[in-house]
Amino acid sequence: MRDDLRQVPAGIPVVLVAHSNAGLFLPLIRSGLDHPVTGSVFVDAALPARQGPTPVAPPELLDLLRPLAVDGRLPRWTDWWDEADVAPMFPDPATRRTLVAEQPTLPLSYYEQHVPVPEGWDDHPVSYLLFGPPYEEPAEEARARGWRVAHLPGEHLHQTVDPAGTARHLVELATTP
Repeated sequence: MRDDLRQVPAGIPVVLVAHSNAGLFLPLIRSGLDHPVTGSVFVDAALPARQGPTPVAPPELLDLLRPLAVDGRLPRWTDWWDEADVAPMFPDPATRRTLVAEQPTLPLSYYEQHVPVPEGWDDHPVSYLLFGPPYEEPAEEARARGWRVAHLPGEHLHQTVDPAGTARHLVELATTP
C-alpha cells in the first residue's frame, strides 16, 4: 500500500476500503501509512477485534478448511463452496472466469494466524457496507461500535454486479460523517 501511495502527493488524505477478509488487515494498513486517513469503509468484510489480535479464521471455518488442504495449500476460495452458493455471486460467466483465474491458492497456515490490531487505528470515521449473508453479524457489530452502516442488497461480490451502485454507497460512506 505504501508503494502504491507513493504516486499520491504527501499530505493528500485517503479513504481505505477493504472487502471480505481484507477487513482484518485494515488497521495494520492504516497504522503503516504516511498519508492522513480520513475514513475507512469495510465492504461485506470481516472485522478486526476491538483490541488484541484477531484470528484470520474462526474455529468453525478452520474445521471446514483443514480437510480441503492438500500439501498444506487450499484450493481457490470459490472451490470451497457449493456451486449453488458461488454462481449467484458473479454477474456473468466471463467475469467469473476472470475473477476465479486471479484467485490465489493460499496455505492453510495463513488462516491459522492472528492479525495484530494496533490501538487507535479507528481514530477517524469508520463505516460498513453490507451486501448480505453471511455478513449481517459483522454489520451489527459495526453498528454496536458506533459506525455508520449501509445496506446494498446483493451477494458477496456485488461490486462486480453493480459497480456504480457500490461506488455511490462508498462515496456516501466516505464523505458523510
